[in-house]
Amino acid sequence: MNLEKVHRVYLLGIGGIGMSALARYFRFHGKRVEGYDRTETELTQELVEEGIYVHYEADLRYVPPFNDLDNTLVVYTPAIPESNIELQFFRKTGTAMYKRSQILGIIAAESQCVAVSGTHGKTSVTTMTAHLLHQSSVGCTSFMGGISRNYHTNLILPEKETNVVVAEADEFDRSFLRLFPQRAVITSIDPDHLDIYGEFSHLLDAFKSFVAQVNKGGEVLYKKGLPVETDWNEEAQFYTYSIKGKADFYGTNIRVEDGAYHFDLVTPFGEFTDLRLAYPGLMNVENAVAACGLALLSGVSGDEIREALASYLGVVRRFDIRFRGKETVYIDDYAHHPKELEATIHSVQDMFPDKKVTGIFQPHLYSRTRDLAEDFAASLSLLDELILLDIYPAREEPIPGVDSRLIFEKVAIKDKILCSKEDLPEVVEKLEPGVLLTLGAGDIDQWVEPIVEVLKKKEDV
Repeated sequence: MNLEKVHRVYLLGIGGIGMSALARYFRFHGKRVEGYDRTETELTQELVEEGIYVHYEADLRYVPPFNDLDNTLVVYTPAIPESNIELQFFRKTGTAMYKRSQILGIIAAESQCVAVSGTHGKTSVTTMTAHLLHQSSVGCTSFMGGISRNYHTNLILPEKETNVVVAEADEFDRSFLRLFPQRAVITSIDPDHLDIYGEFSHLLDAFKSFVAQVNKGGEVLYKKGLPVETDWNEEAQFYTYSIKGKADFYGTNIRVEDGAYHFDLVTPFGEFTDLRLAYPGLMNVENAVAACGLALLSGVSGDEIREALASYLGVVRRFDIRFRGKETVYIDDYAHHPKELEATIHSVQDMFPDKKVTGIFQPHLYSRTRDLAEDFAASLSLLDELILLDIYPAREEPIPGVDSRLIFEKVAIKDKILCSKEDLPEVVEKLEPGVLLTLGAGDIDQWVEPIVEVLKKKEDV
């Protein structure tokens, strides 16, 4: 695929976080960009404002004319069902179609790729790494799996000449095997996407294959303690990172001063003292160590890292403080895996040790709920109070016998209820003061603003 010859880009599932970044990228490069998604969201509205046409009804009236398909790139996401009439049209006409991961691989292959992988934590590390590089003399283009609060987008475009692409490397559907990076990071390897992999050993094999694709002379940075072996790629240099003991890159002397984290960073390139990170959550200090490691390996100076890290504002829906009142703090987070939930809840408890912590959790996928129900229950039992919503199905059909009760009945705390999304405002209205969390990767984000409004009214009373 020669992307320079493409005049028109048509995206099926254009509202997805990864697809919308591609839409913006091609629009920036002068292509005519349009696409379909089943739901209008704030993100699709932004695309329209940027000159990208989006429709929400699967209908052949919106498909490019048949005689123009030779100059059209069609990109689709696995979330689009095979029954979609537009997808069927392109298949019947023999149009060349590409998955999002294939196109990202083509773009990244033309540059020096920095790939961030892991079953959780990769969006935060990708966004932080991109910020550090963008603010430095190195520069970058970056495709992120979340909306950066610094740039209000999921695509960072270079302001200077650069050949570096920072890409979030997604293990779902083995998408990250489309990337052949110069350097890569692995934040975590936990059981997930078992609907795709079947067994954890197969997921581990995929990470092994990903590491094997790092270019000769490249670098692999991974969290110390992960089951990563250096013989996965004998032509790459391996480094570890940690905030819980010594590693090749590690954070030490971690403390909170003036509402921000301060820490010292010890690296093979020397020690950098008193780095400042104002973004909350202890896990984000660990993410910062990984991002700083990638930045140093990419040629960013210590002084550039110090300045950029201090200005980092975070990612929408990643430990996102949406309301802070006299008695209540409300944080929205994308956590949808037991390990993510555990890290988020512990970080909240560290920040607010004297406050009651209530979590509203929306499970994501029937298969993930079935496979990890006990782990979800253990993580959610760390809360003082749980409000559990129905499962968000995403791309899946219901699985008999699998619903939120599978988790609910295993949660050890007494203060727990099952709740519909429609009843959330009324339930929030009755909550006691403390810290409120919304957690999940489904459509729970649509209830963030209504919850904020309820909390504002409660504080005014």
